[in-house]
Amino acid sequence: MGIEKGGAEPARAVVEAPAKLNVHLRVTGRRRDGYHELVSVMIPITLTDRVEVRPGPEGIELSCTGRPVAGGEQNLVWRAAEAFLRRGRLGQGVSIHLHKRIPVAAGLGGGSSDAASTLLALDRIWPGRLGREALFRTALDLGADVPFFLSAVPALATGIGEVLERLDYWPNLWYVLIKPPIEISTAWVYGKLRIRLTTRENDYIIAFLNKKDFSVAELLENDLERVTETRFPVVAHLKQALLDAGAIGALMTGSGPTVFGVFPTESEAQAAARELVSRESGDVFVTTNWVGERRTLQGSSA
Repeated sequence: MGIEKGGAEPARAVVEAPAKLNVHLRVTGRRRDGYHELVSVMIPITLTDRVEVRPGPEGIELSCTGRPVAGGEQNLVWRAAEAFLRRGRLGQGVSIHLHKRIPVAAGLGGGSSDAASTLLALDRIWPGRLGREALFRTALDLGADVPFFLSAVPALATGIGEVLERLDYWPNLWYVLIKPPIEISTAWVYGKLRIRLTTRENDYIIAFLNKKDFSVAELLENDLERVTETRFPVVAHLKQALLDAGAIGALMTGSGPTVFGVFPTESEAQAAARELVSRESGDVFVTTNWVGERRTLQGSSA
């Protein structure tokens, strides 16, 4: 997070927006409003976008560089800014620049992270304008993953993803990501999911994570993976490629199609990435746990 001050309010706020990995994702039910209940372990990683916000005279101006993304009201950044300005009753506008590195429609939460970072940037420019609880509610209205990125620390997510419990411990690991040249609708994946009801998943995961010597490979599970693999067999092929390259475990993140492999060291991850890049299977990234500016789990007991 960077802030430049000028006059009575900061002239600019810059926030890093990390991607996430779901290293465990079980869908435990469906609510009447259509949202799915889940238990997920979410980890922020060092593949990041960058959001820069400046106060403006009126309206919302959004410019983007890097990967192509939708502009205007279709972009969650724009919608986040609009919601903050409206709920904060601010009679002025903002100018926002988004530098996009995280692939879109990839299961990495890039849009949600960008939205949360926009809210955080606006909160730095107008501190306390919404307050903690209102900021959290605004994030949740934008999407179930957005509250996680207000804190961006390893967390156990339950409910629809908005009930967050900070993990006391997460091992130092490296991840090789492969994003094949396809995009997948999260709504489509959930629509095809056949839920296997799990009654004590939350208790099981908490007990598992409380063991300091737990094996991450044993934790890797994603209920959405079997849906995406059925339609896109490349997901299973990429998982096997990561395992063949030395990963201690491999999994699809979110609704996909990005697949990641877990490696104990950077050198092992870099060696695997070089091998996988040569196969031209898609975009390959080497990342590790993201540790940026300390954020607070807004509106959460964590």
